[in-house]
Amino acid sequence: MNSIRLLVLVAAIFWVVVQPLSNLLAQDDSPLPLPYATFEEFKVALDSAVASGDIDPFWDTIVASGHMPLIWGDTCVFLYRGNASKVEWRGDFSGWDSTDETLGEKQGDTDLWMLVRHFPLNARLDYKIVLYDTEWILDPLNPYQQVGGFGPNSELRMPEYIYPADTIVRDEIEKGTLRDNIVVTSRNLGYKITYRVYTPANYANLDHLPVIYVTDGQEYSDDQMGSMVIVLDNLIADSKIQPVIAVFIDPRDPTDAFTNRREEQYITNDKFGAFLTEELVPVIDFAFKTDARPESRAILGTSLGGLNSAYMGLTHPDTFGLLAIQSPALWVDTTVIDAYEQSDRLPLNIFMSQGSVWDDIANTHRLRDIFETKGYPMFYIETPEGHSWGNWRALLDDMLIYFFGTQNS
Repeated sequence: MNSIRLLVLVAAIFWVVVQPLSNLLAQDDSPLPLPYATFEEFKVALDSAVASGDIDPFWDTIVASGHMPLIWGDTCVFLYRGNASKVEWRGDFSGWDSTDETLGEKQGDTDLWMLVRHFPLNARLDYKIVLYDTEWILDPLNPYQQVGGFGPNSELRMPEYIYPADTIVRDEIEKGTLRDNIVVTSRNLGYKITYRVYTPANYANLDHLPVIYVTDGQEYSDDQMGSMVIVLDNLIADSKIQPVIAVFIDPRDPTDAFTNRREEQYITNDKFGAFLTEELVPVIDFAFKTDARPESRAILGTSLGGLNSAYMGLTHPDTFGLLAIQSPALWVDTTVIDAYEQSDRLPLNIFMSQGSVWDDIANTHRLRDIFETKGYPMFYIETPEGHSWGNWRALLDDMLIYFFGTQNS
């Protein structure tokens, strides 16, 4: 799937949202036990209700349980009740496309629709219900949601999924400061760029701090998406990482938040690289108490931002010695992979993560294998998730500890 099609598709998925944003990042609140001990028992009850012509008692039992989807082992049952000529469940598991495996089956002459799928026991996936091919809605019985760049999705949590504890705000710890937006005019890009700087707790008494530059910074720093400020505060408070400065770079036009330049900026753009290395990094090193060595400076990005991180390693290893690459959109420009294959080993340390459920896994595996063959120091992690903030935010602790960890980590 090319990047333009992906952007259009994601916009269609997320913007059609009319439900409240409650419980967006809810933890497991231990709902009531499943109303049926096994899938087989559930199916018997369902078939009996459909045959009787009165599914209200059956449906009331499902609703009262507080579970949706219904999950037994690796078996996941999606249910929707309502008048429709077609009901689908599209999500990470289908690339958000319509396939034979997304189509719900109408149960007899009732208004109940069902889809049965199987997923890894520790999977976490985003999805939406699609009515009539055009109406995208959140699952009305699922309290769990994950916010993306265009709004919330319903969230499927399989039984062995572990909620990322370091993304939870802790009132008792001392917190760092996320400073106000700074807007600068880039001579290399020819337009204005916004960024914000996070400084750790007790910054006044610290010195020679490592720095991580974060593309799509407005989303990484958002508590409902990347949750990175929360993660930094928690890891620093627990002495799992040394204090770190983070620079969150916003690709949107400062005068029009609906104009996002990320596609232009992040696809092997040497002007954006020049902005980072010639304009932004020197300013940050001058204004803040940084460790200005490349081995103490990271660049982080996801999707197209992950592609950008990989490209910055190729073109500016003397500035960014630490590459954090999450679900890189390598399909957009595979010449980056070719360049690493053809180059000598560069002075880089690499963290790379990838979702194994509908993500660009083949290209990521190819790049990972090149890194391994050339002997790059690398931490690679793969999760049964998709192209989602639910995936990326949960791995920030792994990345930060890998690059900046202490003896307590």
